[in-house]
Amino acid sequence: MNKHDEPFFIGFVAPPRALRGFLIGAVLVLAALFAGLGWLLAATQDDPGDGAFRFDWQRQTVTGILEARPYPMVHVLEGTEHVPAGRTIMLSGGGKRGVQDRATPLDGQVVTVSGVALNRGDLLMLQLRNGTNGIDGLSEAAVHAPPAPVSLGRWRLVGEICDGKCYAGAMRPGTGLAHKACAILCLDGGVPPVFVATDAVDGAQFLMLAGPDGGEVPSAVLQQTAILVTAEGEIARRGDLLVFRIDPDSVVPAQ
Repeated sequence: MNKHDEPFFIGFVAPPRALRGFLIGAVLVLAALFAGLGWLLAATQDDPGDGAFRFDWQRQTVTGILEARPYPMVHVLEGTEHVPAGRTIMLSGGGKRGVQDRATPLDGQVVTVSGVALNRGDLLMLQLRNGTNGIDGLSEAAVHAPPAPVSLGRWRLVGEICDGKCYAGAMRPGTGLAHKACAILCLDGGVPPVFVATDAVDGAQFLMLAGPDGGEVPSAVLQQTAILVTAEGEIARRGDLLVFRIDPDSVVPAQ
């Protein structure tokens, strides 16, 4: 066979019979190679966890005592099957927004809140509906004092600063460097931040974050999201939610 008789592949015509075996083998090898690369990339990603919007619970409407600091939360007095009385739930708005503007005027009052729940383990958050459909003060409700904070002392923790909404299941995985940009936007928008500790604190793996004065967390601290850090501060139990008053000067990358 001279060079003029050798099979030659042209894309717009059927391949020569002599090249068909080679082409089929090449396609199978490439398919196996890309499948292996896909599996390898997936295997190296963090477990996204079981957090999710709980649309299967349908809309949740509960009544409780509102606390606006450090970030809006409700101590549930009259709940539902999925959000029972005695729980303390964090509140957020739609998208990358908090609800401080709606919650602050109702601080300390008995309110009704309504929305879709997000749940991951013991972490429970309610994404509120708009306006008074989402949060409404009850002027004739009986007066109830919020649970008194119970101090657990000063702690030194290792963990990750996350935005509570995405960590609860709005985005997956909601942790790690792949989620850093999204987390910073959520936190800038007022979504409650949480500290996900590597070791449980009084049975809890996550804690709502607060600034050293009990208010919102300083923006410099929130820039440390998505990396493993060491931090110190006071921890108090508010209902069944732990609040970590973080010391900004103590936050350093974990060794």
